[in-house]
Amino acid sequence: MSARVAESAMRVPQSRVRELSDIAMLMDSAARSHEGRVLRLYFGESNLPTPDYIKRAAVEALEAGYTFYTENAGLVSLRHAIARHYQRLHGVTLDPASEIVVTASGVQALCVGIRTTLDPGDEALILTPAWPNASSIVEMSNAVPRHVPQPLQGGRYTIDFDALEAAVTPRTRLLVYTSPSNPLGWVATVEDQHRLLAFARKHDLWLLADEVYDRIYYMPERPGEPVPSILRLATREDAVVVVQSFSKAYCMTGWRVGYLIARRDLAAKATQLNEFIISHAPSFAQKAAETALEHGEEEIGRMVERLKENRDLCLDALRDMPGVTTPAPDGAFYLFPRIEGVRDSFEFCRRLLMETRVGLAPGVAFGEGGEGSVRICYAADRSILREAMERLGRFLANRAR
Repeated sequence: MSARVAESAMRVPQSRVRELSDIAMLMDSAARSHEGRVLRLYFGESNLPTPDYIKRAAVEALEAGYTFYTENAGLVSLRHAIARHYQRLHGVTLDPASEIVVTASGVQALCVGIRTTLDPGDEALILTPAWPNASSIVEMSNAVPRHVPQPLQGGRYTIDFDALEAAVTPRTRLLVYTSPSNPLGWVATVEDQHRLLAFARKHDLWLLADEVYDRIYYMPERPGEPVPSILRLATREDAVVVVQSFSKAYCMTGWRVGYLIARRDLAAKATQLNEFIISHAPSFAQKAAETALEHGEEEIGRMVERLKENRDLCLDALRDMPGVTTPAPDGAFYLFPRIEGVRDSFEFCRRLLMETRVGLAPGVAFGEGGEGSVRICYAADRSILREAMERLGRFLANRAR
């Protein structure tokens, strides 16, 4: 057989998180009791179910007949709800008809956003460690990802703008960053945003901001207050794309609804591409997402308070462990401890999994700057977190002997 899989597809690496989770799932299938099951802290997902008011909205939408095609850009009513949401939270005025595109998940928003900015052979700068999907989508676009690690300085991750300058080439077209960060929990300051925007303008780049975790923020006095969006600083003519999702703030991971906000020309083309990728997000799920935006504030506040308590519980435990350095995250629901002496984080996590049944994500899965660290998702029941931290502590103590 001479036919072969495309080289561009073969270049896309397997997710190291999924590779580890496959082992864990096999272990779970062989477990003889619930007590023998893996403590799963490797996926980026809350263990909270979707709130009842959102589920009821989906049922009502189904009964009302929302089972047919919608516009490629999404339901007009949902796009208007998103515009009101940004006006209320950020003081940003958006045109629902020309600047908002509903997608079937935040991943698909990222995909269509990247695909509309890159030609084959172009390059994208990506601040890392980062969720690997952006890099893989760049490769799927026959373009080249260039990782620029974020250094840890004074207990906080920062942006190395000198390294960004050095990474620019004549083929650079795009800069991608995530705030709040997965896996770092880092949040871009307003000064960071000003400098990123100035950098993109200087080099005539698209600036793509993944703001999926914007509602999971621990710095403001009021739980649930969002991280300031880059859209507060950008003009409507700036080459800026914001990727969003309903998965994290509204516990809707399985519903697959997201959206992007972009300059009119990119949003128009993204709408057209939607037809050839997914057509549109499920119509009844869009109606449920609309309800989430309109009635979700109290639920978000309670969730963030719970997550902050989980974060602090895990931070306290990790700071008592030998050879572990753990910056306190300002947002998202991850810790990214650096473990002294770890040179192969996948093998470390595999051994931890096999010996203790604690499942963590290896830092190498998140690109340059991630090796030597592990990612812990603390959006789990507190009883699971306590047990996982105890097992991890014992594992590290035995390893140090």
